Amino acid sequence: MAKPKSRYVCNQCGSEFAQMFGRCPDCSAWGSLVEEAIAPVAEIHSLAQSITKSAKTKNTPAAAKASLTLAQIGDDHQTKLPSGYEELDRVLGGGIVPGSLVLIGGEPGIGKSTLLLGMAQQLMQRYPTLYVCAEESAQQVKLRSQRLGLTDTNSNQLYLLPETDLETILQELRSLRPPVAVIDSIQALYFANLNAAPGSVSQVRECTSALMRVAKRDNISLFIVGHVTKDGAIAGPKVLEHLVDTVLYFEGDRYATHRLLRSVKNRFGATQEIGVFEMVEQGLLEVRNPSELFLGNRDDPAPGTATIVACEGTRPLVVELQALVSPTSYSSPRRTTTGIESNRFLQILAVLEKRIGIPLSKLDAYVSAAGGLNVAEPAVDLGVAIALCASFRDRTVDPRTVMIGEVGLGGQVRAVSQLDLRLKEAAKLGFKRAIIPNGQVIQDYGLEIIPVTKVLEAIIAALPVTSKIKEGSESTNNPDGGLGLRPS
Repeated sequence: MAKPKSRYVCNQCGSEFAQMFGRCPDCSAWGSLVEEAIAPVAEIHSLAQSITKSAKTKNTPAAAKASLTLAQIGDDHQTKLPSGYEELDRVLGGGIVPGSLVLIGGEPGIGKSTLLLGMAQQLMQRYPTLYVCAEESAQQVKLRSQRLGLTDTNSNQLYLLPETDLETILQELRSLRPPVAVIDSIQALYFANLNAAPGSVSQVRECTSALMRVAKRDNISLFIVGHVTKDGAIAGPKVLEHLVDTVLYFEGDRYATHRLLRSVKNRFGATQEIGVFEMVEQGLLEVRNPSELFLGNRDDPAPGTATIVACEGTRPLVVELQALVSPTSYSSPRRTTTGIESNRFLQILAVLEKRIGIPLSKLDAYVSAAGGLNVAEPAVDLGVAIALCASFRDRTVDPRTVMIGEVGLGGQVRAVSQLDLRLKEAAKLGFKRAIIPNGQVIQDYGLEIIPVTKVLEAIIAALPVTSKIKEGSESTNNPDGGLGLRPS
């Protein structure tokens, strides 16, 4: 009898190895390798060789048996199902696509189950909905549903299945055939034929593959909840994200009430699209105008603040940036960012010191995006630079002005994408001026447009000369507008 073979698979990255390691050579995770048995594979003849031999003996023209041309495929339009949340429909690309497989990940307690249960309560008003609670009992889910406002009289089409066995779940899906089903969560399911613990790489991979086959064959839309690792990535093999049609991340600060639902993969819509929710006692509420959430008090502006317009997918968001520059008490100054990419922040500091003449190498520098939003696109560079300069000179930027532009290493202001969309959002919120890159063609939205080529031009336009400088003095005749800068 042949000796059974085994392999070692990493729980974090899904890499396979022939021997055991205490630390994964690919992702450097400690204690993540799990042993899996390899089933023996019988020797079979090559199908390609048999087809080649038969083609040589028969001089018949080639003909397709199972494949179709594009002209033979019908143009039937699939109607997307509304989820009951406009913000969720926006992230999904307009609604729930029949037969799609959606993976939702996020930190524990962020609101994944609350969102999906609220969606199920909206969907059950039109057709049957199955909620598989693999981590909770049916009584626990009922208590949460009562907190969300669901009563027993209007819950006739919401079916709860507290089960972790994959075969039982598949049988329920085949018999009930609901248009939408929720699996909470994929790490709790197990397939009895696999000799591995629930949540392992092989269990997650095989369970997701089986659910995908049922979803595509029976046209059932499945929402799968996935756990995340300590680094914030979805736990399990990377093939899990490749199998599904859409990957959503639920983000949020535990000290804030708002939550962001972000799309990182979507076969039916735009990626990096976000939906904004607010966590209240009755569940999750939609935030229809998220720009007001990330804007500060424009009636009382403070030095070191600037307003930018970021684009998350196809949604423009007006965000207030706050910067603070102060003398350092250490030999190496501190650089701290909140919501801004740290590498781009260091790049902007170097440009301001080399091209503008601000001695930031001897100062501590801090920058933060209001509301806890992460803005990593290059279009926020100009706002960060102006906020740092305003804090350095203790000046106040006009709260009715927005800054849009990418900062180059030579001190240039580069063009950005979706500029018309950003300006339209700024005009809708009552802004009067916009500092933008020079050379971009835009429509008229009632804003005073200030095109700039260099960062110094943007700083002079955003930080007017204070009344302390008398007209006609030497400072007002300087090319930097009396800011005391020494551009190179």
